[in-house]
Amino acid sequence: MQAGVRRVGAVRCALGALGLLLMGIGAWQLSAVPASEDVGVWLLGALVLHDALVAPLVLAVGFLIAAVPARGVLRGALIAGGSLVLITLPLLLRPGAPPNPSALPLPYGRNLLLVLGAVAISAVLAAVVARRRPQEPGGGAGPGSRPRRGTGSGSGPEPGPAPGRRPEPEPEAEAEPESGPGSGPEPGAGPQARGDGA
Repeated sequence: MQAGVRRVGAVRCALGALGLLLMGIGAWQLSAVPASEDVGVWLLGALVLHDALVAPLVLAVGFLIAAVPARGVLRGALIAGGSLVLITLPLLLRPGAPPNPSALPLPYGRNLLLVLGAVAISAVLAAVVARRRPQEPGGGAGPGSRPRRGTGSGSGPEPGPAPGRRPEPEPEAEAEPESGPGSGPEPGAGPQARGDGA
């Protein structure tokens, strides 16, 4: 147990040191860029935008869809759509025409809407398939669900006594008379057989 904890701590320290090293290399490379101040402002703006808008929005949406039956499918669709929007947003918000017309030749706004529509259709189909999936009889549990404890055969071992409490001794079974030779009176050895009652 202690060895596993120490191993995890060592891995975390190594990853942290590697991250600091990469950040130092990036800052050193950034200092050689002529417009490094603009890049720094863009990075700080991205951090502020994430912490002030994106993270609270994701938490709020997750809280709102917690009671939705197909929340797994909806969560996947929202993650895919949000990632697509974040990737395409710099292309949509680029001011003016690009210096090279062949750099951004496609209608990215229309293509984004088409891809988001495909994501929405895929999510609806996945929700319909998950809803029509046959359920197991008796409880309505779907495939892969855990059986309920204490219901029917194969429900696992019975719960033992509470911690700190001695188990009650089992009652002793009554001893049955032995049926071997010499264990009782022989057949026909009653009073009438001995001739005592004549």
